[in-house]
Amino acid sequence: MDFNQEIITTIHDFNMDFEMLRRRLRSLSYRYPTGVIIPVLESELSSPAIQRIVEGLNECDYLRKVFIALSATSGCDAALEAFEGLEVPFEVIWCNGPEVNAVLEELKEAGLDITRMSGKGKDLWIAIGIASLELYAFAIHDADIVYYSEMLPTKLLYPVVEPHLDFLFAKGYYARVNMENKRMYGRIYRLFILPLLEALQEKFGHRSEILSYFRAFRYILSGEVAITSDLALNLRIPCDWGLEIGMLAELFRNISYKRICQVDLGIYDHKHREMTKDELLKTAGDSFLTLLRTLTETEGIEVSEPFLLSLQVIYRRVAQDKIRQYHADAICNDLNYDRHQEEMYAETLAGVIIDAGREYLRHPASSQMPDWIRAISAMPDLRERLREAVVK
Repeated sequence: MDFNQEIITTIHDFNMDFEMLRRRLRSLSYRYPTGVIIPVLESELSSPAIQRIVEGLNECDYLRKVFIALSATSGCDAALEAFEGLEVPFEVIWCNGPEVNAVLEELKEAGLDITRMSGKGKDLWIAIGIASLELYAFAIHDADIVYYSEMLPTKLLYPVVEPHLDFLFAKGYYARVNMENKRMYGRIYRLFILPLLEALQEKFGHRSEILSYFRAFRYILSGEVAITSDLALNLRIPCDWGLEIGMLAELFRNISYKRICQVDLGIYDHKHREMTKDELLKTAGDSFLTLLRTLTETEGIEVSEPFLLSLQVIYRRVAQDKIRQYHADAICNDLNYDRHQEEMYAETLAGVIIDAGREYLRHPASSQMPDWIRAISAMPDLRERLREAVVK
């Protein structure tokens, strides 16, 4: 059994008891109200995963409210229908709706323009501002989770709410394995981010504190987290698929390692995307851009064409070593593992280092949302105005 601890505290699931955790969160709910934020795309509203999420959340009677951060072109009706069985009070935030856009236009007139930004990060930013008006802490997770259960928000929220602990942020980790088809997923993390972090650490001579910090997380790309409202208001987050790495980079800048933990969510599966330019390769590219910006900010690295080429060479070697290890793990666990295909994926991902790296050289400025503290200073009643815009 794994008891390992690194610089980030790991909370293993040796014997977690949902009823005990739920009772404790319920007893703390008056002093520390909690909720859940779920970013949702319009295309996800008909997924069977939504009903599993609703059923799981209905078991979490300690929750004050659920916020559905909706990106849609045709209004909120479909989202209200999809979540109508939810017994926990909930609000649908139409993040790109006309009412919200009107408020953001006023913010632009006040000197802070976020109207040109779009994506999951922006939707999440809007929901965080509204949720922070009434919640001490909230869990965040996607709407495409296949193996959802009531334990997911409970495991995430408990460490940041329990006063006997001292955490402000909890990040979920899990094994991306589908037990029905016996496939190992998490390809961008396994085949790109993890070997890339090792390659960068090797290139820097193992001296980078932030790379050691990133590598301490068991699944850096997981989107399942819990965070206190006060901390969330102080974070700049990327709009694009670099969101997860960007959030961890902001935590590195703002709080001590001792206030961060990661929690075992078990075996986990959600919607699988294709290794195409618009899907997984987009995630890889955005994540790499965020990583380069973070290393420039914290380490003062000089990104250049020779830097990218040498990094690509090291990455290829590390990725091939990882594939050999994954192959052994798959054989011993009777998983279906196509080693040749994984090697081809790694070659494709090696090209992302050059393509995304050149994009960074052309446009090194970040596409982060401003932290909420700045937004409030520009428009003091912004959160209240947004809440008025979405509550019908």
